[in-house]
Amino acid sequence: MAEVMWTDNELAALRRAYASGTLRVSYDGRTVEYGSADHRARDRGCVFRFSACRRLCRVFPRRSLMAQATWLDRAIGAVAPRAAVRRVLARQSFEVLTRGYDGAARGRRTDGWRAPNTSADAEIAMAGALLRDRMRDLVRNNPHAAKAVSVLVNNIVGAGIIPRAASGNEKLDREVDALWESWSSHCDADSQLDCYGLQTLACREMVEAGEVLLRRRPRRATDGLDVPLQVQIIEADLLDGTRNGDLANGGRVLQGIEFDAIGRRRAYWLFGQHPGDHAVSLSRRLDSAAVPAGDVVHLYEKQRAQVRGVPWGTPVMRALRDLDDWTQAELVRKKTEACVVGIVLGADEGEQGIAPSVVDADGNRVEQFEPGLIAYARGGKDIKFNQPATTAAVSEWLRAQLHIVAAGFRLPYELLTGDLSQVNYSSIRAGLVEFRRMIDAVQWQLFIPMFCQPVWDWFTEQAWAAGRLPQPRIAVAWSPPRFEAVDPLKDAMADMLAMRSGTMTLAQAIARQGHNPDAVLAEIAAMNAKLDALGLVLDSDPRKVTKTGVMQADPAPAISQTD
Repeated sequence: MAEVMWTDNELAALRRAYASGTLRVSYDGRTVEYGSADHRARDRGCVFRFSACRRLCRVFPRRSLMAQATWLDRAIGAVAPRAAVRRVLARQSFEVLTRGYDGAARGRRTDGWRAPNTSADAEIAMAGALLRDRMRDLVRNNPHAAKAVSVLVNNIVGAGIIPRAASGNEKLDREVDALWESWSSHCDADSQLDCYGLQTLACREMVEAGEVLLRRRPRRATDGLDVPLQVQIIEADLLDGTRNGDLANGGRVLQGIEFDAIGRRRAYWLFGQHPGDHAVSLSRRLDSAAVPAGDVVHLYEKQRAQVRGVPWGTPVMRALRDLDDWTQAELVRKKTEACVVGIVLGADEGEQGIAPSVVDADGNRVEQFEPGLIAYARGGKDIKFNQPATTAAVSEWLRAQLHIVAAGFRLPYELLTGDLSQVNYSSIRAGLVEFRRMIDAVQWQLFIPMFCQPVWDWFTEQAWAAGRLPQPRIAVAWSPPRFEAVDPLKDAMADMLAMRSGTMTLAQAIARQGHNPDAVLAEIAAMNAKLDALGLVLDSDPRKVTKTGVMQADPAPAISQTD
């Protein structure tokens, strides 16, 4: 009977017959006859085993089932077939559930893998301050960390992300742009940077420290500013991370940031001065005060549902530290090898001992190596000149480590190191395409909405309150810095073809260069008018000269309808 493939309906008919005590069962042209109730009971277990195995075989091959049956399963099956089948089925089911992800496996190879199930806020609360301190130390002392931060800032902000009013009213847009140009040069509360310098500083803090704060500072009308407003860059250390807990009104404070009952940011608890300032003494209490969230911009990269950020170089901080240690150790080793010219050894092994002392020609013990040193072992009779070991594989190992560092900072290796020895035009262009895509995402998804747009809103609101603008909200378009072309001629030709095919406008092409299209077109019109007034024709004037440098014919006069 075990070789007969019974369907589910047939097995159900057999079970009903067993329950009623029937000794002869016929179903779909097939008949089974039992001699006695005992025989029926034995076959009941056989049918059960067969039906259970058939269900197993739908998921697992028969060979796999037999292989999974241990000697204990076989022993149990001899006296309790049901229990044996359940054991095999349960083991197979467990393996299906656990074998899907190797990263979730438990065993000898993963015993040291500690992965606590903590929230992002809990992790940052414990490690955020230390991560900032260590990253700043690396930037101060490690050239690769300093270069990585510099490259990211130069590409994200560059000379500045420039706004231009886009209300649809050309006259109003020109007035707003002129007012912004005047105000942006005096917007720094410390009176040192302009608006684009503040962008660079904020971006640097975001990359190096993980986050930065910007505070709105309204000014009096008598301060002599075109718009009575200035902004101040505040380091993340001034945010009181010790402020935590629930509030009576249903809100809560998390790492110095106060939220209302529905999770909106309501205030930031800020220190009056930097906690690490040496001017802060024990006799001077350092307290934090709540600043309304509408007066603060908090810039950081959200990698999870978190309220504070972490330095961008966090994944490779240990790699950078180890690279520093290895570099110093390798340098000391090479210096030591270069200092020792030779060692005079003794002829008698008994005189030297197991660890002979090293002395100079005067018999003084050598504790510090100097260039040109000849060391003497006790009982010296023979001299062996030092031959420094070769370091052929050092460059390859160093390159591999720097590839790791570049990956941690999300940079191409060539931009981090300046090593262009292994690239050509195609490879460097392909590498820059992905990097520029990442920079675009950071600019448009992070820096512009979290930093640039709030500053613009502060500016227009304060200008409206001062009577300089007719409305408090004015639409704006942003122009990030242009990427330098690997091949300027090819990029220019590509832009021209895109404009001629209608897939890109002239304004878009100008904006990609990091300029204000309205300002550029106005300047072109003014220059053309001046050239026409002077009667000059330049080779660069497409109105009168073709691409080949040939004068274009004057357009034919229109024919009158009366002629």
